[in-house]
Amino acid sequence: MLTATYILVSLSVEQASIRMSLLAFQKYMHVQLRQQSRLSLVQLQYAGDWLNRLYQGGYWRKVEMYLIPAIRQAAPHADGLLDELNGLNHAALDSINVVQQRAGAAIDHSEMQAEQLCAAIDAFCATLLLRLEKEERELFVLARKVIVGEAWFAIAYQFLAHDARAQEARRGKAQVLPFVLPVPDTPDGIVEASGNGDAVPAMPLPLRAQA
Repeated sequence: MLTATYILVSLSVEQASIRMSLLAFQKYMHVQLRQQSRLSLVQLQYAGDWLNRLYQGGYWRKVEMYLIPAIRQAAPHADGLLDELNGLNHAALDSINVVQQRAGAAIDHSEMQAEQLCAAIDAFCATLLLRLEKEERELFVLARKVIVGEAWFAIAYQFLAHDARAQEARRGKAQVLPFVLPVPDTPDGIVEASGNGDAVPAMPLPLRAQA
């Protein structure tokens, strides 16, 4: 069915984007943390915040919002696979907790080794990448088997409404007050508008090892 193909292709594009984000973050942190042995509280908070953003972003994917609920409704027997996917989410969350707990324990001046942080980041990324792979190899195949007829059209309508809301949000961000000059410089972490109206994160400052 063309509708099913459209939906699964759209989801594959979304999967590819998330995979690129995970790999880019992983590579960036490895480059920044190379040759470092000790980390500051700021560095731990930075890593923890980004891990949390990537994790929370997973809940706003179309797979989570629309496809999985449709599968649950069409195939109650699919709970085993869905439980596996949830288990991978919990494993990724454990990696975030490792970083955030060490940041929260800064009051006792404890330090987290750079290699430990890299290991936590690697575990997080590997877990979510495995989830993406399992979704593509098993969940999408299952969807084709159990979702039929009008259910595909309902999902397609949800996709279109989702994209329309996202486009409206981008237009809203592009609106600015008249006669406001652009700010020449943005400090680290501030979001600035790109030429097409999308918000892009400012380039983070390089991480520095604590003395």
